[in-house]
Amino acid sequence: MAGLLGTSVNRREDRVLLTGHAQYTGDISISGCLVAHFVRSAYAHARVESIDCSAAATMPGVVAVFTNETLGLGPTTSRMPIADGLRRTALAAQRVRYVGEPVPCVIATSEALAADAAEAVVVDYDPLGTVVDMMDALEPNDVILHPSVGENVLWVVGPDEPDLHDKADIIVTGRYENTRMAVSPIEPYAITVRPDPGGHLTVWYSCQGGHAIRDGLAASLGLDSTQVRVIVPWVGGGFGAKGVWNPEHVTVARAAQLTERPVRWVERRSENLLSMHGRAQVQFARMGVRNDGGIVSFEAFVVSDAGAHLVAGGFLPTATRLMAQGCYRIPRVKFDHAVAFTNTAPLLAFRGAGRPEATALIERTVDLAARELGIDPLEFRRRNFVQPDEFPFTSETGAVYDTGEYERSLDIAAREVGYHALRAEQQRRRDSHDRIVLGIGVASYVEITGGFSPREYGSAAIDDDGSVTISVGTQSHGQGHETTFCALASDLLGIPFAQVRFVQGDTDLVPRGAGTGGSRSAQIGGSAIGAACARLIEQARRLAAGIFEADAGDVVHVDGGLFAVAGVPSRSLGWADLAISNERSAAAARGEDPLFAWADFDQAGATYPFGTHISVVAVDTETGRIEIIRHVAVDDAGIILNPAIVEGQQHGGVAAGIAQALWERVVYDAAGNPLATNFAEYGIPSAAELPSFDVRTTVTPTHMNPLGVKGIGEAGTIGATPAIQNAVIDALAHVGVTHIDMPLTTERVWRSIVDASRDLGAISTPEWPRVSSR
Repeated sequence: MAGLLGTSVNRREDRVLLTGHAQYTGDISISGCLVAHFVRSAYAHARVESIDCSAAATMPGVVAVFTNETLGLGPTTSRMPIADGLRRTALAAQRVRYVGEPVPCVIATSEALAADAAEAVVVDYDPLGTVVDMMDALEPNDVILHPSVGENVLWVVGPDEPDLHDKADIIVTGRYENTRMAVSPIEPYAITVRPDPGGHLTVWYSCQGGHAIRDGLAASLGLDSTQVRVIVPWVGGGFGAKGVWNPEHVTVARAAQLTERPVRWVERRSENLLSMHGRAQVQFARMGVRNDGGIVSFEAFVVSDAGAHLVAGGFLPTATRLMAQGCYRIPRVKFDHAVAFTNTAPLLAFRGAGRPEATALIERTVDLAARELGIDPLEFRRRNFVQPDEFPFTSETGAVYDTGEYERSLDIAAREVGYHALRAEQQRRRDSHDRIVLGIGVASYVEITGGFSPREYGSAAIDDDGSVTISVGTQSHGQGHETTFCALASDLLGIPFAQVRFVQGDTDLVPRGAGTGGSRSAQIGGSAIGAACARLIEQARRLAAGIFEADAGDVVHVDGGLFAVAGVPSRSLGWADLAISNERSAAAARGEDPLFAWADFDQAGATYPFGTHISVVAVDTETGRIEIIRHVAVDDAGIILNPAIVEGQQHGGVAAGIAQALWERVVYDAAGNPLATNFAEYGIPSAAELPSFDVRTTVTPTHMNPLGVKGIGEAGTIGATPAIQNAVIDALAHVGVTHIDMPLTTERVWRSIVDASRDLGAISTPEWPRVSSR
């Protein structure tokens, strides 16, 4: 066999991408295609009194101006379960609830003409009061975003447990803000819809999986799924936010139906920064510990900002709850949460989707506890880790961890970073009252992957020249699926890597699939392809047996993709021989193809990757400036199929995780106006702001799939953020700083130093929020 698996195979996709030949959704050229332009609300909360489209409708190039009434649609469907009273219409009708919410939509022959006409649309608003802060939403309020709910919050609160911390010698308490971030893919939303004969639609869509989009659009339009074909071209990043369909997409599809012409919408960057957001939690934590460093209890109350409408906001805190216990043996855990409606953009999933929030919650609290007890943060973690012989391990929140060796990744990270030497250097600087102080931040994590959907489709078909075409229901948006899956098929079938063709992203060519999300692709999609290849080999053995006039049990598949009768190596058949054989032709005449196989792989449960990140920072105590000296990531995602792709995922995730900790934050003013609508105002970093990362891997295989693979795509955003945050706070611990919320801007760090100097050593106890029992 070729033996590509486990080696760093260069990505096949990169040549097309780097030479500019990749065609994205916005590049699709269809004769007579119209352009959609949305008129968006300038108010965070208002009644829509009237919409006057008459002037716009008569302007040059304008084909139609649609309101929700003229679209003729009911509430749209959602990928997430949502009560009927909370389902959105395609365009805002009686009320707008956030700045940027689409109201009318102009359809014209060019973007410029559509934009001009949009300026002529007159919407009469009656402004209403706003609720912008998620904590304000918990309080009784005269301003209610959704009257069907009756208040601005959905509570999920368990019974009181008054003795939860009764075994603790000390209880530490923390309050943390996990900031709202802009997802910021290099390619924003984009869709092109072409009406076809018989009421069918062909849709080109920048997304993370075409089948769910097909079904959602069809349901929203009142069509059968068989009437919609979704084609996914090259995708410039998704990060979780492109796993759904939005009202804009439904509007464009409906506009194509009504105008009977193709319609395209490519979101502008300013629109994207208004509406594609993730994270956004306020977290409260109590941890009970013994004097010897053992954790005995953990309690959390998390407020999740859903924004103006439920999209991902309803399920994100459930993912946070599932992983809230982290890597630790904790006998008692209580987790309550509330989902708050605010006059801000609806919250979407973003790389990790609830799990980075969980790790930040537990790892900040672990550091607080270690500091309170005077125990080194590495040692405190070691004392409480789940041990290798305890797997499978069921957490108090219901997660069933498959395999793990948490202390090993911690020890490797500590050795690589030179932990003890750094601690000595840190003390030397403190003793000499250096202006530049050193901080070392540790974050150990466990996360869940493959839990988004445990089933995936894969197929393999031998072509007439002996090459193979594989297909899978996942969807790459930068992860390198073509390289990974083709290498897998090449190894299993013995067919040269260059002779493996790859099909994805077309609902007419791939019958089903759950798409890409939750780091599921390699383990579930790869296992589906592996199962299809195994079936193909068995079918080929039977076909070869007919040619050899031998028993199929005597036919073996050997190196080089050859089939021979065991013990008779002088005669063999290759894939090309089988492809053009009379036996295959006879089977084809019967409507069969012995050289095509498919499989639906069902994974019995999720997998739980883990790791430790250690960050080293230097902080200027006079200015608050932070310099990242080093970041070491040791991640374990089970068996590694392609080290180069794994390293790429580690680097990208760490960059995003550090960006959240230090720079990125979506900010609204008190009236609900967003304060950053371009990259000059929103603090997304470039490579110049980031150091070189030192990434390592350990290998702890899972038994949940035949490849032994776990997910890696979100590890960096989970481990890096609290490591950086802990590092900055650790640098300033000697002056009395106990916590700084993200992003740790220069100003915030400087102010924390000043505040701590006024009351050195004081540790404030955050006030626990008033929790409803409803």
